[in-house]
Amino acid sequence: MASLQTPDPDSGWLSDEELANARRRLPICYVEAIPVRTDGLGVVTEVGVLLRVAPSGSIVRTLVSGRVMFGESIRTALFRHLEKDLGPMAFPQLPSSPTPFTVAEYFPLPGASVYTDERQHAISLAYVVPVTGTCEPRQDALELTWMTPMEAASDGVADDMEGGRGALLRAGLASVGALM
Repeated sequence: MASLQTPDPDSGWLSDEELANARRRLPICYVEAIPVRTDGLGVVTEVGVLLRVAPSGSIVRTLVSGRVMFGESIRTALFRHLEKDLGPMAFPQLPSSPTPFTVAEYFPLPGASVYTDERQHAISLAYVVPVTGTCEPRQDALELTWMTPMEAASDGVADDMEGGRGALLRAGLASVGALM
């Protein structure tokens, strides 16, 4: 006999079972953000990199990232994930255009792309987003480390990042002229 459940009022979310099934069958849309601090001329002076515990239990560096829900705009998803990972006082300055600096395609099998995600095939729209407020990591983020653009683009930081996100970070910084 099937159990009766109250319908989820937020139908944009999938249950764990539904998400696992979807991940096996189709690409999932994500947004990713590189939080930055800029000077008065808009030049990137600092880059924020998150530290979190990976599903494997290891400590990894990563970027703000998350799924886009059904019916949710890219702008709303980007804002939601920035607030979720950096806190409500981060005050992100979302871009006027929802055009990402790149589209990263994550594959579950290493070698298909520089980007990997063992759980799924994912398409990620990536942005560089200035933040002006106080950032207090939340959810599964352990801390937020602010670095110079050159430190953030270093081999050491890239080696600590999961799924090829070091390459994504470098591409984002290059897109805003932060790497010389």
